Amino acid sequence: MNSKFNNLSTKRRSIYALGDNLSQTPEEIFSLVKETIKNSPTAFNSQTVRAVVLFGAKSDKVWDIVADALQKIVKDPDAFAKTKAKLATFKAGYGTILFLTDTATVHHLEKEYPSYADNFANWAEQGLGGAQQAVWTALAENGIGASLQHYNPLIDDAIHQAFDLPEEWQLRAEMPFGSIEAPAGEKTHLDDNQLFKLIK
Repeated sequence: MNSKFNNLSTKRRSIYALGDNLSQTPEEIFSLVKETIKNSPTAFNSQTVRAVVLFGAKSDKVWDIVADALQKIVKDPDAFAKTKAKLATFKAGYGTILFLTDTATVHHLEKEYPSYADNFANWAEQGLGGAQQAVWTALAENGIGASLQHYNPLIDDAIHQAFDLPEEWQLRAEMPFGSIEAPAGEKTHLDDNQLFKLIK
């Protein structure tokens, strides 16, 4: 069987050599992110995914916050120098997407459907993962590189304060994106027998 989706998925890779040499405008990228997330499924159509798309100095601020937070816990100067160099590759991109979960909706559903209460947090994570995958692939389709980072909850308070985010929006991941300045490395896979089972 042919699959345009699978062909497109091969373009979705973790790109760490990012630049700001994109032809798309911030408005165009913002629109792409919005439409992609709106069409991504969530349990009970709960729409728990939230996204903040940052450009320019605002995007840089995210990685300055990460650097400040890590400097407080990484005491070895050499180790921090390597960390700071890694963060610089994210900061060099065109922008950053913050992915968050609306915990108010999760808690509302827990009360509304007590029989499923234990599941809603997990289902929100599944919805978030689907949205992240979809956005990442949509960016790749447009020749935009990205990677997915997780410096939360270390940076949660500072991010919320810096960008005046609602308290109930829980930060879950950060996606720096930009022009692809160097390709991703080789992708390896486990043997199919370790991953899949066909039962007829």
